[in-house]
Amino acid sequence: MNDQTDILLDSGTNELEVVMFEVANGTFGINVLKVREIINPLPITLTPNAHKHVEGVIRLRQEVIPVVDLAKVLNLPASDDPTQDKFIVAELNKMKVAFHVHSVSRIHRISWEQIEKPSELSLNAESHTIGIVKLEDEMSLLLDFEKIVVDINPKTGLSVEQIKKLGQRERSEKRIMIAEDSAILRKLLSDTLKEAGYEKLTFYENGRQAWDVLEEYKQSDGDLPVDLIITDIEMPQMDGHHLTRRIKQDPVLKQLPVLIFSSLITSDLHHKGEKVGADKQISKPEIVELVQTIDTFVK
Repeated sequence: MNDQTDILLDSGTNELEVVMFEVANGTFGINVLKVREIINPLPITLTPNAHKHVEGVIRLRQEVIPVVDLAKVLNLPASDDPTQDKFIVAELNKMKVAFHVHSVSRIHRISWEQIEKPSELSLNAESHTIGIVKLEDEMSLLLDFEKIVVDINPKTGLSVEQIKKLGQRERSEKRIMIAEDSAILRKLLSDTLKEAGYEKLTFYENGRQAWDVLEEYKQSDGDLPVDLIITDIEMPQMDGHHLTRRIKQDPVLKQLPVLIFSSLITSDLHHKGEKVGADKQISKPEIVELVQTIDTFVK
């Protein structure tokens, strides 16, 4: 697979393309937008005191990239046939990581409506799964690669300490709606934004829930219950690009500032947010930049 820009979807269609791969006897998926390339395994250089899920580093052209063994992450057996193994080189949270998998099958183009949030009964709180992909003849798990990386190196995640460096801040009455499917990130965003002075926060698990609330208030002719919207991109049922496009195409809602806060904000993909009308796009985990951007929109 070459650079993923060859197969980018139109912005705001509520669709995604998923690279399906196998680890042991399980089938999993990764959003094509995260994938830079898929390669045969390269020689790995061991690194001292590395996390148990990190095999070491590889040199890919001029870049040194860590290798994460997904079998260890998922507590699955090692590969039966290492000759078929692949490295999926992904870019997220402004960093590149090679994920070691056992085989790569094909790319599926699907709607976010085909992805269901895992239930608490099927997956425990420590799960690395953000969604269950329902295909005609099989199901696969869409992995939370951001969580996998943050578990290995917590410094790549959000931190209240980063906000404290901004110094004393005034409390704000501005109302912020946040669409974010990760429970862990919802908690971190709540902690960091409240530390920054923004306490009137309303969270929704996906774009569909947020949109339904906006629609309900619009139809009741009441005042909108929000001054600004923050949305992730990858979410079951309705993604952030589609939510943004709906808001910006609506004559009543288009006045609302929409900030996209996602690990998918890269130089190659920035145009997708621009096309749907996002007022600003910030890459996770740049929480200070997010707060400073909120400040400019809600004064």
